Amino acid sequence: MAGLIRATALVSAARRLFRSSEASLILLSVGVGILAGLLASLLGKAAWIMQSLLYGLGTDLRLSGLVSISPARLLALPIGGLVLGALVLFTRRKKRTSIDVVEANALHGGRIPLRDTTMVCGQTLISNSFGASVGLEAAYAQAGGGIASLIGQWLNLRRGDLRVLVGAGSGAAIGAAFGAPLTGAFYAFEIVIGAYTPASIAPVVAATISAVITARTLGATPYLIAAQSSQHLSAANYILYAGLGLIAALLGIAIMRLVSLAEAGVRRTAIPEWLRPALGGAILIPLALTTPHVLSAGHGALHLTIAGNIALGALILIFALKSLASIVSLGFGFRGGLFFASLFLGAVLGQIFARLWAFVPDGIPLSPMDASLVGMAALAAAVVGGPMTMSFLVLEATHDFEITAVVLTAALCSSTLVRERFGYSFSTWRLHLRGEVVRSARDIGWMRTLTARRMMRTAPATASPAMPVKAFREHFPLGSTSRVLLQDEQGHYAGLVPTAAAFADPAQTERPVSDFAILKDVTLSPDMSIVPIMELFDSSAADDLAVVDAQGRIVGMLTERYVRKRYADELDRAQRELYGED
Repeated sequence: MAGLIRATALVSAARRLFRSSEASLILLSVGVGILAGLLASLLGKAAWIMQSLLYGLGTDLRLSGLVSISPARLLALPIGGLVLGALVLFTRRKKRTSIDVVEANALHGGRIPLRDTTMVCGQTLISNSFGASVGLEAAYAQAGGGIASLIGQWLNLRRGDLRVLVGAGSGAAIGAAFGAPLTGAFYAFEIVIGAYTPASIAPVVAATISAVITARTLGATPYLIAAQSSQHLSAANYILYAGLGLIAALLGIAIMRLVSLAEAGVRRTAIPEWLRPALGGAILIPLALTTPHVLSAGHGALHLTIAGNIALGALILIFALKSLASIVSLGFGFRGGLFFASLFLGAVLGQIFARLWAFVPDGIPLSPMDASLVGMAALAAAVVGGPMTMSFLVLEATHDFEITAVVLTAALCSSTLVRERFGYSFSTWRLHLRGEVVRSARDIGWMRTLTARRMMRTAPATASPAMPVKAFREHFPLGSTSRVLLQDEQGHYAGLVPTAAAFADPAQTERPVSDFAILKDVTLSPDMSIVPIMELFDSSAADDLAVVDAQGRIVGMLTERYVRKRYADELDRAQRELYGED
């Protein structure tokens, strides 16, 4: 018993320490980074071993880098779909979609259930291992962010600190996978946390550096992008590559919309959910027979594309087939992301752009290598988001600041056009399709907790609609209340009467007070959150609104003035928490 008491006291002391000390949060982030680097290494190794067994890969070979694959081995694609379908059957009692790191930080204060982390990582690993055209980056980010969330919840961290820790874990895993700590750090800032703040810099960077060191110590092979700028870049290059960034943005929007259309189309068919991945795997077989570059995330194919001298027609074919393979894979139920697929497609797009520009008479020469790097970052910034993330990826790959400046220009043009014309990254677009109002990982979950039920004033003044004005004036003299809710014999809401309106005409004494009622059909439900509440106040031009339940009975009342003040206070608190000022 004494030992248990001492252990409980130590846990409580640790929780107080991590809640009160920024230095302790940094040390905790280092530990999370080590675990994220370990998990990323294990996931990457497991996927490569599975692909080696299924497709006969040799040492240091990647599935998408193979020249050809026998049709018999490609049967792994529908078999993998069946395995994934079996997992769907096993977990079909779980009605909701698994929470990923972006949704967790945007809506749930960084809280991710262990089951959801296990499901996302398991489904992504199966999909990638059997060759579907999806990347492991979703599993990396989920594993790192998920373990960070569990640790943070156990230590009872503040909401803001937990969100930073989840971002640090996710970014650390991405950094470990690419061997690029700055890329991982800005992935955390731009994609998972949604902001770059002084309070988050040290924990996130500490986590990504420790994760990269851990992965290197374990001998993990990072997703190195071996490339080097090959020409001096002039002002004209900036203009041309900005144009490439705009083209990448349009193609990125098209790919994201086509994925959602494919998913919706498949759902409308009679194909059982568990059978869809297997059918998608069968559709991938002829694409893979045409070119194995469409399989998996595309690491091997990216190296061949950047370093090789592939004909223009072949490049166009590869781009079209890889796009189609990714759309089919995600549309038919394989799990994963478009992070590396967008890098590969962007590199191919850059090569195509350079080859087509070569036909322009008297045009300045463009290096296919440079165009690949620019296109890679621009398309990934359009699909994944994070122009700084993709720019730092190029910087850490090339160690060349000149090409990085051009890449940043194109990535910013791309992300700006996507925000202007589309408004979502791939992860937030899928949340939008589920009915969420999420455009980034910025914390808006607190808005959901501010419901009418939590903010309303209970037991408001009520009266019968049939009450004569004379009796109403006696019960509610001027100054007693500014408004009265009408409630009929069945207890249902029947309108709102401004007290002053009943006193406006002294001669009107026998009329029923219901004649002065307003807002009879405008009410709030108890579960309505603060944003739609404010929108309803705006559209109705009301100062007060009744809160009624599903049966129409009055449960409370809200004033616009109080709702606006509460929203401003909570927004200020969230901002101070984000910047570490609490």
